[in-house]
Amino acid sequence: MKLPVLREPNADYLAFEGGFDQVTPAWSASPGTLRLAQNYEIDINGGYVDVTGYERYSGKPKPSDAQYAILNVTITGSFAVGDQIVGVTSAATATVAAVITQSPAYLVITKITSTFQAETINVSSSPQGTSSGAQAVGGASTQDLNAQYLNLAADIYRSDIAAVTGSGNILGGFNFNDVQYVFRNSATPTTAAMFKSSSSGWTEVALGRELSFTSGGVTEIVAGNTITGETSGAYAVVTRVVLEIGSWASGNAEGRFIFASQTGTFQAETVKVGAALNLATIAANSSAITLLPGGRYEFEKHNFGGAAGAERIYGCDGVNRGFEFDGTVFVPINTGMTVDTPTHVTAHKNHLFFSFSGSAQHSATGFPYIWDAIFGAAEMATGDTITGFKKEPGAEGGAALVIYCRNRISVLYGSDSSTWEMVSYREELGAAAYTVQQIGMTLFLDDRGITNFQTTQRYGNFVHSTLSTLAQPFLNERRSLATASCVSRNKNQYRLFFSDGYALYITMSGNKIMGIMPILFPDAVTCAWSDELANGTEVMYFGSDNGMVYQMESGTSFDGEAIDAYLFFHYHYAKMLRRNKRWKDAALDASGTGYAKYNFSYELDYNSVDKAQISAETTILSFAASYWDTGNWDVGTWDGQTLKPGFHKLTGSSENIALVIIKTSDYYKPIRFSGSYFRFIPGRQLR
Repeated sequence: MKLPVLREPNADYLAFEGGFDQVTPAWSASPGTLRLAQNYEIDINGGYVDVTGYERYSGKPKPSDAQYAILNVTITGSFAVGDQIVGVTSAATATVAAVITQSPAYLVITKITSTFQAETINVSSSPQGTSSGAQAVGGASTQDLNAQYLNLAADIYRSDIAAVTGSGNILGGFNFNDVQYVFRNSATPTTAAMFKSSSSGWTEVALGRELSFTSGGVTEIVAGNTITGETSGAYAVVTRVVLEIGSWASGNAEGRFIFASQTGTFQAETVKVGAALNLATIAANSSAITLLPGGRYEFEKHNFGGAAGAERIYGCDGVNRGFEFDGTVFVPINTGMTVDTPTHVTAHKNHLFFSFSGSAQHSATGFPYIWDAIFGAAEMATGDTITGFKKEPGAEGGAALVIYCRNRISVLYGSDSSTWEMVSYREELGAAAYTVQQIGMTLFLDDRGITNFQTTQRYGNFVHSTLSTLAQPFLNERRSLATASCVSRNKNQYRLFFSDGYALYITMSGNKIMGIMPILFPDAVTCAWSDELANGTEVMYFGSDNGMVYQMESGTSFDGEAIDAYLFFHYHYAKMLRRNKRWKDAALDASGTGYAKYNFSYELDYNSVDKAQISAETTILSFAASYWDTGNWDVGTWDGQTLKPGFHKLTGSSENIALVIIKTSDYYKPIRFSGSYFRFIPGRQLR
């Protein structure tokens, strides 16, 4: 009898790279790119990784930092999630995160103070059970339970974090001295207010009062002086002197005094400091600094003084005057415009720049309060509505300021009002507001897509190109919906957000794009910002239409909601177009930390109804890094390893195969998939 010839399977490796591709035909699509994707991003080291979650933020303890413990109890009454328990003997306290009634019964607890012992456990002064001894921190019996209990503890801490007081959207936010500041309309809404994060949650920042003066001279009044009305006797401690015109030495200084509060009521009179009389003239009482509602805030951090620690925030919102803020003192800035409501802000060549529709205006050199042309302030007309500023290095006189408009771009060369030269760069190219960011190069959203603007050493001018071709259908649906953008320094990403909850994450490698990935948040992004803390840690936040502020790159959920993530790969032909293949197996190159699972399946011959297709729940793989010798290989448990292939048997034959990876959870840790090793037996050539 003649024995059958056994054929050795062919092997092929598919690197997961290139990202989301909606436009390339199936035969031409790069191997490893994606037909459909959601809530995966491109890792800077290659491969695709499901996104880290986000969680609400106010300065109170973060949900993702929560810990839990197991407290063994004999239940004689009843316990419920959220109950505050007290040990009668130890006086230890905790909050219940879960109640496990199966034998042996135990409580999952968090927010723990002190150590429980064998004692009666009270809820609201009423005994509900007896503990057998001290709690066991992180004492879950399995990897899965450990991850779930951490998540339940996070839910307890999450409930402590409230929205910013007021109504409507978060209007803007920034980081300053490791404190987060945001703006929101009042409940009415007739005003807007600024709030700061703190250990007790969002706290409103008092904006203080302002008092105009003229005829300042003889002795200069400075911050820290107490000014007193020579007629009224009213007094206040000055926190900032805003000199807008003239000088103290010439006796014609004009401007405003800023102070936190006052005693008494000023009137038309002169003011003194101590025994020094008649130092300035005021025309009336001071006025409270208030903000009108409904603006959209933008910010710039700059140090006009030059000394260490003199950095301040400059902002505007299109509804109120621009302002300066140093973490304590809020100073509205008067530019002299009849309608003094700038929309965009930057600092360039030691000038403060504001935009007013199609006008770019700047302060005197080194003096953000002075907007008089005599002292070097100036205005440049752009002929189109300005949507943003960005500085670019260049060969013509050093750094240049790029002025983005909705349908044109101009470049401002020079160093001050005597040397400025504004050059039109492109008439047909423009940027949507709040989409301009720098990450190795400058990226922004134009009508044609996401575009970059970068310097060239050869000419000292600029070049542009569209980067989003592969995701153009996605962008065509949403280009008018862009609401915000930010960068992730740690991940080399430009992030662009839309009002329908979607976002695009573009990962860069130097000046090259690694790919684009679509993201879907259940919470709308109305503004976003990223910065570095004093210790170098990157932080990223966004504000939403519900008044919440969320910290990105934090937690395992979308603020308690499950993260629905999936990858649908383009069809893979294993370098053999129009040839049938009998698929044997696939090994996914996966890495990560912490407990996670994913569902694996695949589609054959373009998911043809003529082929038996595999359902998505075929294989579930557990992944853990912190537990040893738990679980079984046949259910896919990885004992304490951060890198190992996930092996999957394949069945069926087809010309091509498309992998599908799906992951849905609010407590799984991210897994990075770098590629797949296939084995198959080639079959007949297809006609």
